[in-house]
Amino acid sequence: MSAPHDPEVARLGAATRRSFMAGTTAVAAAVALTACTGQGGGPQRAKVSSGDRIGRVDAVPVGGGRVFPKASIVITQPVKGDYVGLSAICTHQQCTLREVSNATIYCGCHGSEFTLEGKVQKGPATADLDPRKIKVDGDYFVVA
Repeated sequence: MSAPHDPEVARLGAATRRSFMAGTTAVAAAVALTACTGQGGGPQRAKVSSGDRIGRVDAVPVGGGRVFPKASIVITQPVKGDYVGLSAICTHQQCTLREVSNATIYCGCHGSEFTLEGKVQKGPATADLDPRKIKVDGDYFVVA
């Protein structure tokens, strides 16, 4: 036995389905954004000034580097004593770079890879990392 058709109940049911779908879409978008930023960090623009400390010199190995996310800077040491300062923001979609290992700078958001000098070696990024002026002051890197 079927229930009698009530247009008001049908209209309310359609509104409820629309509300559910809109809410589900919003949640999915939030989850996707969180997943993207969690892989290597979403956009983080640090406000650093000349003379601000970035990190310790001994944290950057020869043939490697380190991401300093609070300063939005990556520092590498391709050869002993030669330090390179680069933006820690990927040129593809502005995610904060994840790590430096195996002589490669990695973006965890979409898989871009850069050389220790900041040159693109694997996309989707097509532009090199922007240089950042740094200097050594005692045991620390500082913004130049």
